[in-house]
Amino acid sequence: QVQLVESGGGLVQAGGSLRLSCAASGRTFSSYAMGWFRQAPGKEREFVAAISWRGGRTRYGDSVKGRFTISRDNAKNTVYLQMNSLKPEDTAVYSCAASNDYYSGEYDYWGQGTQVTVSS
Repeated sequence: QVQLVESGGGLVQAGGSLRLSCAASGRTFSSYAMGWFRQAPGKEREFVAAISWRGGRTRYGDSVKGRFTISRDNAKNTVYLQMNSLKPEDTAVYSCAASNDYYSGEYDYWGQGTQVTVSS
């Protein structure tokens, strides 16, 4: 089992940057693909980014391509989401998740989320 805790959210002005972190417990973190999702009030959860267990493969949602970067440090059991050129529409609760299969799109473990608010 994997427990996930996000951090790094906050309030930032449009055009600014934030880096989110997701710390995982458990010795098997490096065997999981990891993903970031977000959910704004009144909207469905949206896929943001995913990274394979070694970090060699990544993919992004269309709305964040070219602005966000996902990365991981398996030695630190942590996955990151670097968010640049933030827009007010990026405001949401961001959650990380762990998957046994990078290609399946199915995630087995979820964190509680961290709030990101982008002011105009």
